[in-house]
Amino acid sequence: MDSPSPDSRSQDSPTYGFIGLGNIGGPMARRLTGWPGGLVVRDLDPDRVAPLVAEGAVAADSVTELGERCDAVSVMVLNDAQVRDVVDELLTTMRTDGVIAVHSTIEAPTAVELAERAAAAGVRLLDAPVSGGFIGAAEGRLAVLVGGDEAAIDLVRGPWACFADLVIRFGPVGAGTQAKLARNLLHFTAFTAAAEAQQLAAAAGIDLASLSRVVRHSDAVTGGPGSIMLRTSTEPLRPGDDWYDTMCHVRSLGEKDLDLALGLARELGVDLPLASLARTHLAAGLGVPED
Repeated sequence: MDSPSPDSRSQDSPTYGFIGLGNIGGPMARRLTGWPGGLVVRDLDPDRVAPLVAEGAVAADSVTELGERCDAVSVMVLNDAQVRDVVDELLTTMRTDGVIAVHSTIEAPTAVELAERAAAAGVRLLDAPVSGGFIGAAEGRLAVLVGGDEAAIDLVRGPWACFADLVIRFGPVGAGTQAKLARNLLHFTAFTAAAEAQQLAAAAGIDLASLSRVVRHSDAVTGGPGSIMLRTSTEPLRPGDDWYDTMCHVRSLGEKDLDLALGLARELGVDLPLASLARTHLAAGLGVPED
């Protein structure tokens, strides 16, 4: 495949670049190998680049070369420092009105600072972390949580549709990262709760593999913790509100089951600090009074 040239650029099929071909970036980029405007890729590990080139991508010898070739670039590197380095290099060669989408999970102030630096160079930067992990990337089912300019988002909606089936703008640059941190707070706190559940089950002699099948099955049906994220505000609900009775029902079930689980834990000598906090804060978190 010939390298995309500046003359081939268009709003409908922008030449797209991807930097950072790791566990999530790699499958994201792979889904872009058939993009009509062409795909240019860059990673320090040539073994990550070669399979994509075999599928039609073009390898760039440097970040600056990639920036020169592309209308829009996805950045999926490890941390704030690496994002800074990559963005600084891209800004030396990207054309005016080019778009940089930072998919790495970084600090919101870093995204704001880099967007200001990009704007000074005539480039638009989006903070666009993704949710869905390796499976979502491989299946094209990621969610992109975006902060930034609507027109810039519109330019990359086509390429992003190759790896994401949900794109939501949360506000200006920085808002996408803030939303991702809130989403991951739920994710990893739930992991801690899962660990406590396993400790309780193990102490009771319950088969953990069988329990895990039940958890994954029921969460697939109910939606898991996200299924109660129905309110548009964290203000307390009032009687008559559309969600008041529903949340009161959730509270009643939750308080009963948490009391039973904590009682079993006391019998078995298992410490469940997160469950104890959940029992204390469940009603307020749902926006309803305690039962």
